[in-house]
Amino acid sequence: VQLQASGGGLVQAGGSLRLSCAASGRTFNIYTIGWFRQAPGQEREFVAAISWSGGSTYYKDSVKGRFTISRDNAKNSVYLQMNSLKPEDTAVYYCAVIPSRSKPVAIATMYDYWGQGTLVTVSS
Repeated sequence: VQLQASGGGLVQAGGSLRLSCAASGRTFNIYTIGWFRQAPGQEREFVAAISWSGGSTYYKDSVKGRFTISRDNAKNSVYLQMNSLKPEDTAVYYCAVIPSRSKPVAIATMYDYWGQGTLVTVSS
């Protein structure tokens, strides 16, 4: 499985960005997909995840109500719509895959494949 994350950039606080994660693989529609982020000098942390069907999602508390994860299995893609961005959202964002019909989880070690990351910078 190969993952390509895109959509990062520089935005002012309160603004929005939409991240995309394109995945290879014929069985994309059974993958659980997660988004993680890592700020400079900090540990990688979970942001959001979506089940293989899209019917179940899970969010980090601090992004609930601001971020929305979605997927389009016909396009082998997952999206992270980020609204009301804050400077503390600044990080490199990574998408990752659990190649099975897992429920969405926040445990990074359960994800087998990772993309290269896309940088999100939120200025105050």
